[in-house]
Amino acid sequence: MTATLKQFDPIRYKTTTRAQWETAAEAWHRWGGLLTTWLGPATELMMDMAGIQEGDRVLDVAAGAGNQTLDIARRVGPSGSVLAIDLSPTILSYAAEVAKAAGLTNVQTRELDGESLTELEAESFDAVVSRVGMIYFPDQQKALQGMKHTLKPGGKVAAMVYSTADKNGFFSIPVSIIRQRANLPKPLPGQPGPFSLGAPGVLESVFAKARLRNIEVKTIDAPVRLPAAADCLRFEKESFGALHQMLAGLSPAEQEDTWQEIEAALKEFESNGQFEGPCELVIAVGTK
Repeated sequence: MTATLKQFDPIRYKTTTRAQWETAAEAWHRWGGLLTTWLGPATELMMDMAGIQEGDRVLDVAAGAGNQTLDIARRVGPSGSVLAIDLSPTILSYAAEVAKAAGLTNVQTRELDGESLTELEAESFDAVVSRVGMIYFPDQQKALQGMKHTLKPGGKVAAMVYSTADKNGFFSIPVSIIRQRANLPKPLPGQPGPFSLGAPGVLESVFAKARLRNIEVKTIDAPVRLPAAADCLRFEKESFGALHQMLAGLSPAEQEDTWQEIEAALKEFESNGQFEGPCELVIAVGTK
């Protein structure tokens, strides 16, 4: 018997995604130290490519717990500002909390869908960034047109995404094992997902379709470094709600067996007393 493919439902997808991040918000905040060491250098490169400087007003789309929002706020200084938006109000509460704790008064947060940016004032930002956020947008062109709407003429959009699954074993291996164990079909063409924008030329093509100019793309190696594979498993188990959704059809015992298989597979990346999970990121920037 041939399985019937279900049609992708973007509304249901967004509802599920919001729920996942509401659940994972506390863990994502708690793992902030890892996010800083793991994604910090790539974030600096993204800000450089976007030309972010002191005094700028920046829109941070799908900001999450605000780890990169703080980096931006420090770069633009007291004369600049950052508006962090996300679909999840709970995760934004952590972004506001960490900004306050850091003594940064130039950060604001707002619950807002990344595909609803036309609700913001037109031509009011010098730059728009999205760190590992565009992979979650069902309508990437709507999101990019919204970003352009908020940008001043000559402003820049910058996005960071994972490259291909084979270059991101720290995450693609768990996804592959869960997909096989739960007998899940491959993602539908055009469906959002962690590696949906990572193939060569794809992110550049998405930017070009949005009629952004002077497009520049760079790839950066960003390995996930932790003491052991067990720590990576704990990070993903606590912070990546989508994995739990994928496992939902399995019994508790089957789920536990799956996590054990994932940990065993991730041990491939242990060497000399350290875990180094492969991760490669693609950063693109385009000008309005």
